[in-house]
Amino acid sequence: MSNFYSAPLSKTQMLNAISEQSGLSRKDVTAVMDSLSSVMEGHLRPGAAGVFKMPGLLKISVVDKPATPPRFGVPNPFRPGETMNVAAKPASRRVKVSAMKNLKAMAG
Repeated sequence: MSNFYSAPLSKTQMLNAISEQSGLSRKDVTAVMDSLSSVMEGHLRPGAAGVFKMPGLLKISVVDKPATPPRFGVPNPFRPGETMNVAAKPASRRVKVSAMKNLKAMAG
């Protein structure tokens, strides 16, 4: 069984493994995974909570990054003594995933 976990599982392998370990049919496991995905999307979309927690495993949050204006004459970190221009960046939404205590314990 140690060889089974030596490489990342494909989606099919993961569904089959969960099906075998839980005793549920593969169709039921697929339905649960689709439902979980839908619940996550509902929590992370704009205007929603912006945070989804999988109890004991992980916390997924959305971080809104504000737009940055262009900057001119910024010191170039790669060529001391020269300056450079930094382009403006539009506002964006980033997804941040944090491991919770139980997940950290699994890896350690």
